[in-house]
Amino acid sequence: MQQTYNQLQITPSYAHDELTDLIFSLGIDAVERDGDTLIVRTQEPVEMLIFGIESFAKALEEKVSKPLNLRIVQSVESNKDWIEAYRSSIKPVEAKKFYIYPSWEKPKEGKINVCIDPALAFGSGHHESTYGCLIALQHYLPKNATLLDVGCGSGILAIAASKLGAKATVCDTDSLALESARSNAKLNGVTFDSSWVGSVDKATCKYDVVVANIIADVLITLAKDLQKVLNPNGILILSGILEKYAPRVQERFNALTCKEIYHDNEWCTMIFQKGKSQK
Repeated sequence: MQQTYNQLQITPSYAHDELTDLIFSLGIDAVERDGDTLIVRTQEPVEMLIFGIESFAKALEEKVSKPLNLRIVQSVESNKDWIEAYRSSIKPVEAKKFYIYPSWEKPKEGKINVCIDPALAFGSGHHESTYGCLIALQHYLPKNATLLDVGCGSGILAIAASKLGAKATVCDTDSLALESARSNAKLNGVTFDSSWVGSVDKATCKYDVVVANIIADVLITLAKDLQKVLNPNGILILSGILEKYAPRVQERFNALTCKEIYHDNEWCTMIFQKGKSQK
């Protein structure tokens, strides 16, 4: 083992999940999140990784017309088993009935156990937006519902819904995320009804529940398609929304009935319902 490794501390003002997806797609196996900072550790050169992140940031800023305020700090650190150190920092999460735990921990008796290894993918239940979706699913998921998880990441929400009795379908624009979601589904003894690489616009049917834990700007962009794939009386769960952007999201989905807004620190999860007569 080499005596040193390269470390990047990547701090954007938004789009943490999208940057995480990108970093995984560029060949990094583990990304640690500390507040608003993403931490990458690798023994490989990082110049091309930095170039890819900066190029992505520039393209995103141009698309959404909002500065990302990206800050990247590069350093060379003394080597140690950082994967083991990372694992020791990840603790199980309880979200009412759900117990979300990494593969190196044990399930908890009396809970709905969902095993997700956060070192392998994104979405481990620790972030407020994921937590909010887990709470919303327990309140609003009808019995034997069909569900679509848009931007599924690790598959945690679709897996949780499956354990509540739903027939879950997943999609993500990142093929690596889908591979991870399928792997986690197998780990939890559940099977997705369907899956595809891409977004909600590729859906060929409608669902009782649609959940999308992304970011506000993307949710606004996908608004028409997200509503289109809802069955009459269908429930739409949106998360990854900073409170300051919540009014914009609510306005974009004003054709639906807002059932509840769940707040957790500076994040919120919004639950909408489609009327019987809406197409």
